[in-house]
Amino acid sequence: MTTHFSRRHWLTTTATILGSSPFWAHAAEKSAAPRFELPALPWDAAALDPVISASTIGQHHGKHHAAYVNNLNRLLPSSPLMDASSLVDVIQRSARNDAQRAIFNNAAQVWNHTFYWQSLRPKGGGTPPSELAKRIDADFGSLAALREATLSASTDQFGAGWVWLVLDKTQKKLAVVKTGNADTPLTQENLVPLATIDVWEHAYYLDYQSRRKDYAAAVFDKLLNWDFVAANLAKA
Repeated sequence: MTTHFSRRHWLTTTATILGSSPFWAHAAEKSAAPRFELPALPWDAAALDPVISASTIGQHHGKHHAAYVNNLNRLLPSSPLMDASSLVDVIQRSARNDAQRAIFNNAAQVWNHTFYWQSLRPKGGGTPPSELAKRIDADFGSLAALREATLSASTDQFGAGWVWLVLDKTQKKLAVVKTGNADTPLTQENLVPLATIDVWEHAYYLDYQSRRKDYAAAVFDKLLNWDFVAANLAKA
């Protein structure tokens, strides 16, 4: 499997994720609930070594991410959401609905994880594309300040969760936000997710044990997919 992806590839992928079309969903007939599939990784499982090991990727993608997909497919047929048009539709309709919390948790985790895989790339990190770098400087002061905000959010998130680089449409600025458990910026109309770092323990514990900040720093410095960020921002 190739580990090189063009900017056009990332733009196409981003349109799929943020669009309203069905998200790995297909139904044999309109009366059937959509079935979601575990998406393939955008790179080989060993491609992120030594920052994230193939063992971690195997467990994270093949066990945890797959379990969320399987759980969602099990829960949807008996729910009012069996007519959902896409994964995003499932997430937004089940958010803040206690009766559908299990569906939300699994649907959001399917989306969050797929977005996370695309937020990473082999030999990533480094300097963002020039226009994105200018925007980061304008909104954070510097790339170093964005890095510090990301690491602070990673360590400040109590328990499981996610750290996101987003566009805040209300403030018209880039921002770093954190969410707990399965929560996602998709449920907030003013936020457009641009990239994410998974800070659940299963994302890093085999490689970093309790050193979550070291993991987040390594992802930011060596794996963050700035082309994916730039593509998402361009479509926001």
